Amino acid sequence: MNDKKVMVELTKEQIREFMELSVQVMKSSVQEKRPDEKPSPFVGAVMVRPDLTVETAYRGELREGDHAEFTLLERKCRSEKVEGNVLFATLEPCAPGARHFPKLGCAERIVNARIGKVYIGIEDPDPTVCRKGIQHLLDNGVEVEMYPRDLQAVIEECNKEFLGAAYERARIAEEEETSEEILLSKTELAVPLADIDEMDSNSLRKFMAKAHFADVDTQKGLQDLLKLGIIGIVEEGGKSKYVPTGQGLLLFGKRPEVIYHQAVIKATHKTRGRGEEILNIEGPLVEQPKKAYDWYKERIASQIDRSEPGRKTIYDYPLEVINELVKNAILHRDYDIEGAPIYLEINDDAIVIKSPGLPVSPLGFDQIVNFSAPSLSRNPKIMFVFDKMDLAEQRGLGFSTVKELPLKHHIPLPVVTYEDPYIVFTLPRNAAAAIRVEKSPAGLSEQDVVALDFVRLSGGKVTKSQFAKQFGMIDRTAERRLKHLVELGMLKTEGVSRATVYKLIE
Repeated sequence: MNDKKVMVELTKEQIREFMELSVQVMKSSVQEKRPDEKPSPFVGAVMVRPDLTVETAYRGELREGDHAEFTLLERKCRSEKVEGNVLFATLEPCAPGARHFPKLGCAERIVNARIGKVYIGIEDPDPTVCRKGIQHLLDNGVEVEMYPRDLQAVIEECNKEFLGAAYERARIAEEEETSEEILLSKTELAVPLADIDEMDSNSLRKFMAKAHFADVDTQKGLQDLLKLGIIGIVEEGGKSKYVPTGQGLLLFGKRPEVIYHQAVIKATHKTRGRGEEILNIEGPLVEQPKKAYDWYKERIASQIDRSEPGRKTIYDYPLEVINELVKNAILHRDYDIEGAPIYLEINDDAIVIKSPGLPVSPLGFDQIVNFSAPSLSRNPKIMFVFDKMDLAEQRGLGFSTVKELPLKHHIPLPVVTYEDPYIVFTLPRNAAAAIRVEKSPAGLSEQDVVALDFVRLSGGKVTKSQFAKQFGMIDRTAERRLKHLVELGMLKTEGVSRATVYKLIE
């Protein structure tokens, strides 16, 4: 374990400043002259000492191909005691075994140097190494946090070509020695009792074609699937044979729910007077989003058309929002929690989506509640396949779509809670339900709920002018609406006259 005694303490402002510095340093990275012309990444690193002086490095700064962290720790600061220092790196440090033996991965160098904390820009998207560098740091007592989404977007844009070549960039060879095998999930292991014929060939061929891999019926195609972790090798009767891994079965198995009973979406449509309709959405994960989307679209339409006494407002939730939340559940749920399926429910008051498992470390539950979580995959191989098959939006766009609800559609944000072992997203379908879910004062109207969501998304405070501009009203009306929320005890004021700011009361 990284048994550190002292660590550099930084303010939020300083953390942001050093993150931005690493992004600027990153842009100086030197592209390698590779025979295959594959793009190398742009990477910047910043190390902060106790006196707040810094050392910086970028990829290829002193020698072509040298990683930024290697340059920083082994060339610039080799004779310096760096225990407890804080490191900022724009790309996930490479994991143990990711470099040719006897070279150490950058994550190993960071642990050996006893660095206290690492802020990481984006995960390494290569599905053979993704998140394993982060996991090695966490397993060895190094604190880890991710950059905010806006800086991640800058890093991704600078590395567009590199990210697009994620699979081709893999440096794994079967004969390569590794210092450690890091498993992110038990589903990464081969399933000896399964057979490769249990995989859906149509879905698998579609993926291979879209990802520009060799055909699945060829030896090259099998090697590609082996490197990707979709299949594995087991010994049987003194002979080796290919079998699916757990993630291979989940993604492409004809009936993955036979082995992984939790790999289903339990869809329920509840309405007063009409009873309850239940459907298990099963089959390969790559087919589940469309099945869920079609099921939801059909039921929500019928629910919107009906009318009952006392029901004044029914939100027509944008289909893309439900689609994103369902895909988010499929991509980021914990498949190691047995007996815990995804739940998708439509009832008279709300649309409810339950996803098994707390956020993957180092993300925090509060970041999910505030829809501010940086991009980080719990299941990088599943994410890679969804990306290649155009089933997932660009990284980080899922929560952005949700956050547009109050601003673009004047619909309240979903309420996020935790009911062990589920993260629960509750989308209230009308004003009365929104107030009940939010547990807000009875005097709060639908418009008030939307207004409060706007204040939340504006950093917890707004001016009268900002509020008026957002909702297309004159200043006098905006002031009246904001004062009403002050009277309800939801907002407080700071400053006077034109300098008045309305802030959320937490």
